[in-house]
Formats: sequence, C-alpha cells, structure tokens
Amino acid sequence: MNQANRILSTYTADVSGVCSALYEMGGMTIMHDASGCNSTYNTHDEPRWYHMPSMVYITGLSEMEAVLGEESKVVGDAVDAAMQLHPRFIAIAGTLIPTMMGTDFKGLARLIEKKSGVPSFGFATTGMSSYVKGVSMALSGIAERFCPPQTEKKSGNGHPSVNLLGVTPLDFSVTGTVEAMRALLEENGYPVVSCWAMGSTWEELMDAGKAQVNLVVSSTGLALAKVFKKRYGTPYVTGIPMGQGMTRKVFAALDEAFRTGRDQRPAGERGLDSARISDKPALVIGEAVWAASMCRALEEDFGMPARALCPLELSARVLDGQDLQCTGEVEIASSMEKASLVIADPLYKGVLPLGVPFLEFPHEGYSGRIWRKEIPVFTGENWNNWMKKGLEK
Repeated sequence: MNQANRILSTYTADVSGVCSALYEMGGMTIMHDASGCNSTYNTHDEPRWYHMPSMVYITGLSEMEAVLGEESKVVGDAVDAAMQLHPRFIAIAGTLIPTMMGTDFKGLARLIEKKSGVPSFGFATTGMSSYVKGVSMALSGIAERFCPPQTEKKSGNGHPSVNLLGVTPLDFSVTGTVEAMRALLEENGYPVVSCWAMGSTWEELMDAGKAQVNLVVSSTGLALAKVFKKRYGTPYVTGIPMGQGMTRKVFAALDEAFRTGRDQRPAGERGLDSARISDKPALVIGEAVWAASMCRALEEDFGMPARALCPLELSARVLDGQDLQCTGEVEIASSMEKASLVIADPLYKGVLPLGVPFLEFPHEGYSGRIWRKEIPVFTGENWNNWMKKGLEK
C-alpha cells in the first residue's frame, strides 16, 4: 500500500539513477529540470563527483519555458555542448516538471542525435520513482544500443568468466566493496570481464558478451541481465557473495548456471517456512538483492532466520516467498515490531518500535553521504567480521 510518509525519507530518484549508471562511460548526461536542482545529485547522490570528472549537466528549465513547453533551446544547447565536448553519447532524463509538461524524451533525443550526429537517448524518468528504475533503464539502453553481436566467450580456470551487473555507488558506495568483490571472484577462479558500471573501461563494457555467466548484484542489473540473455544467451545468477556461506552458494550457483544454462537465484531460494518465520526472525530492510543476500548469509553463517523487506521496485524473482515488499512507514514499523533484530539504514530508526534491537547499515541510495564512512565492506569474510562486531554491541 502506498502512502505519504511522515518520518521516513525517500530513496534516491530515478533521474539520479540514470546519472549514476552512466557516470563513468564518457557520455554527456543532461538532467532536464530547473537550474540548481542538479545539486541534489552532485552533493548527495554522487560520491565520485569531487574526484572523478564526468559530463553531467542540467538544462536550467525556466518558468516561461515550462509554461510554454518550449524545448528548442534544450536541443540547441545540447548540440552546442556536444560540439565542444565530443561525448561518446548523449542522454537526457527528466524530472517532475517536464513530466507535467508532457515532454517527449525520445523525441528530444532523436532531434539531438539528428543535429549533432552523436548517439542519443531519452529516458522518461519522472523524479517520482527510485534509482532502481533509472539505473535499469540506463544500463539496458546502453547495452542494447552499443554492445556488439555475439563474441567468443572468455574461459576461466575451471570456473566461468563473469560480468557484474547493477554496480553503482547508490548500492555499493565507494568504500571498497566493489573492489573487494572483484578480487574475491578473481581469487577463486572467476575472471571478471566487466563491471556495469563502476571501475570498467568502455572497451571492457563492450566485451560483456564474452562472459559465460552474469552475476546480478542489485535489482538495478536485472533488466540488463535479460538484455544479455537475449543477445548472447548468457544465464545469470542473482545474489551478492556476502559472508562465507552465501559466498559458497553464489560460487556454486555460478558453476551451475554455466553447466546448465539456467538462471539461479541463491539469495531468493532460502526455503523459509511459516514455522521459522513465526519465531521472530531478523528483518533486513533495503534493496532486494542486498537484503535477500544478507538474509541468506545470516542463516548460513549465524543460524539466524531472517526475512527481507524491500521498499523499492523489484522483480518478483528476487525475494523468497516469505519476504516482504512495502513502502508505507506504518507497515514497515509493524514489520519491525515482529523482528528479533532489524538491520537497515540508520534513518529507519525513526520508526523503530521500542525494545527492538537495531543494527545500522547505511545505504548510500537512501541516506546519502551522512554515514558514508560507516558503510562496511560487505563481501566474503568482511561481512562476517562486521556482523560479529555488530552482534557484540
């Protein structure tokens, strides 16, 4: 049930998701909105802004342009900027005002591409959905437009080569988790072909078809996984190698997907039964793949029954049947009341019932930079160490 929240915040918007997904690809991303609104993305949603340059701009939509629906200036400015900056592509994404104007983003992209000669995209974001939708649209759009036809697969040393799909700072921050996850896979014989979309060059991204299995580490990567499956026939595994037990499950799923060609979801196949759930399980709140993976890790390494609660858009195949999906703070608080432990971003403490233990796990896509320094590296044994310290408090 959707409702207005009195205490809880909203997650990062879809337009910021587009910007985050495309940040390292060498394109020019344009936010179609009033001047100054880009600061929400620059200062709160993008931790790479101050140390990694990128072409992210705003149209500076004026009140008169919004009233009259005049968009020739947007096209002209985009073309002029492209002539000076020579981006690999141009992407324009919207917010609430251009949505109310009835802006045709794909039409704008066609005009910009015709006049500039630069491949262009129009993403009809509204600012009313979460970053999950924006990242999904951007990554799948790039892959559909630029990734080449079937290429020769890259073999691993007894294990399949992989792509990491759905990697942005909004879910993984910049505190070392992405690097640790890549290293964990490589050290265990799973060569990483590309990481969509942090830490990989454009050429590496274009080699994505060489991977033998795709590892979806956020629900933002599910749409991309389906693009690659249709184009290359590559199966995908949904889950994060988090904790010792869950890491083993992910590795086994990667091998099984490669052997059989069938998709695997170790995070969502926990087989929870009503008897175990009724015994006050832990409650993990957040993005679906992260939350489901942590639940599996809690069960595997600590013997702790756990249920995920996702307040974001998700695929029905991410969560276990006993997990929850809701956005209203009344429902969320009610679910917390039935938990033995809540693991979530610190902002959720605002609706925490009295007496329920709470373990803080900041989420960049929810509380932004406030608790960035407290975000742990959460792959492999790093997660076990963090969890042990948390339970000792």
